[in-house]
Amino acid sequence: MEIIIRQAKESEINVLIEFEQGIVEAERPFDNTLKLGKIHYYDLLELIRSREAEVLVAIVDNQVVGSGYARLLDAKPYQKYEKYAYLGFMFVKPEYRGQGINKMILHRLINWAKERNISEVRLQVYEENTSAKKAYAKAGFRPNLLEMRMEIDD
Repeated sequence: MEIIIRQAKESEINVLIEFEQGIVEAERPFDNTLKLGKIHYYDLLELIRSREAEVLVAIVDNQVVGSGYARLLDAKPYQKYEKYAYLGFMFVKPEYRGQGINKMILHRLINWAKERNISEVRLQVYEENTSAKKAYAKAGFRPNLLEMRMEIDD
């Protein structure tokens, strides 16, 4: 099986929106703050068009089977690096998981950041999403800060 990693095209927006909904549905069990119904995390066309972002897709047999993006963000003034690459939109169709596609996309996004002299890459993952945490740890990511929350009654 040949896997090709390349930049996403605007013409692929419909499949990319399907992937986004796949991410939302996978994350719903971990986040009771998400609204019901169809929601969007990303402005995918804006990311595809941006010079400050790289949206990649994985292709198998001329079919888009995975995705991910990196975008350059400004760090807080007190942090070590001025900018960092934030990764998101990591998705692989269920029938293609476990074949190293996510790792290939991560590798290319990290290289994209390096080409821009970026020294730090960040991403967010739900605490209870153990499979994603394992995958990112295997790729070299380490926990940094745990965000905590609680709902209060009015």
